[in-house]
Amino acid sequence: MGGRYAQALFDLANDENKIAAVEADLRSLKAMMADSRDLRVLLASPAFTAQDKAKGLLAVARKAGFDPTTIKFLGLISANGRASALSSVISAFQALSAERRGVVSAHVTTALPLTPAQAKGVAAALRQALGKDPEIETQVDPSILGGIKVRVGSRLFDASLGTKLDSLKFALKRA
Repeated sequence: MGGRYAQALFDLANDENKIAAVEADLRSLKAMMADSRDLRVLLASPAFTAQDKAKGLLAVARKAGFDPTTIKFLGLISANGRASALSSVISAFQALSAERRGVVSAHVTTALPLTPAQAKGVAAALRQALGKDPEIETQVDPSILGGIKVRVGSRLFDASLGTKLDSLKFALKRA
């Protein structure tokens, strides 16, 4: 469902020459959703009506100074009762925008923050493996213990210590 809304927003933003502005707004909204438990609850909870979700989402968008195209879209998606699908819409929009720019989006998870040199090395390795410039989004997850996980589209490269230990544990149980 998120793909259809993302495609509609992408087409509208393209017609209005505002793809970069809308993408920046959606990136900011995604960060807000990650940082604010209240915003996540508002969007996901069936206890709030579509009107309540629209009011809250539009207030956040206006306060953040979002582009009018983004604000109208957020009002529409809320009015249609699809505010809970906003995360998937944002991800799909970012994928469409990256495809248009000729880059590939990669989500990198590590146990510790990457140093600039490590980030540069990961970008170079992805560029060589994929044949396109990567747009890297990093996340720190101490539960992987060490190593790296890289997700590009639906593909996952998992070289984390946590996964290797789980595999070893499973192999020992079978033996």
